[in-house]
Amino acid sequence: MKCKSCGLEKDPSLFYESDKKTCKDCVKARVRKNREERIEYYREFDRNRANNPERVQARKEYLSTEAGKESKQKTIRKYKENNPKKRAIHITTGNAIRDGKLTKGLCEVCGTDDNIVAHHCDYDKPLDVTWLCAIHHTEWHKENGEGENAH
Repeated sequence: MKCKSCGLEKDPSLFYESDKKTCKDCVKARVRKNREERIEYYREFDRNRANNPERVQARKEYLSTEAGKESKQKTIRKYKENNPKKRAIHITTGNAIRDGKLTKGLCEVCGTDDNIVAHHCDYDKPLDVTWLCAIHHTEWHKENGEGENAH
């Protein structure tokens, strides 16, 4: 079969059943380009979809299964392997809180004491933290990006 997008002759198995005119590679490239061009729309769409009560419940139920528990543990292991410096700083921060060398404060944006996290602008300074609630921590990263030294 010949793909109408790339013009290459390809095996029929390289086309989706629903679209026998465009090969899978071209369809995937078009979808990636569309998402990249409309990233803000898709981020909002993904957030709304993730917060749908039925999907929240489905995730909760899945995480209570053996497969869900294994998947979560695999994700945690992968994070630890891919972020050894961040992981070490998280441990250092947790130990400092436990040992009384660092005291959790209120969110520096809204003043709440609910769900406070230690935000590190510089991982080379493990005890130099900004206390933020989970909401403002997420907002900080949306506004400032996820650089190597940002958490």
